[in-house]
Amino acid sequence: MKRRDLLRRIAKAAAEAGVEFELVREGGEHSVYQCGPARFTVPRHVEVNEITAHGILRNLESEFGKGWWR
Repeated sequence: MKRRDLLRRIAKAAAEAGVEFELVREGGEHSVYQCGPARFTVPRHVEVNEITAHGILRNLESEFGKGWWR
């Protein structure tokens, strides 16, 4: 999955849910984002491994509800 598509999907879900989505900091090889109280890291590569992308989306189920990303 493209990194920008992953971030757009999360940003769209956050906007629909009325949850704040922001960049916290940039690391050496990844970025740290916050969506409500949940913090998560996204690798800074053009392509994010599918398993990693699904793990990030699954971790945000607490904010958007179960299965929101399917």
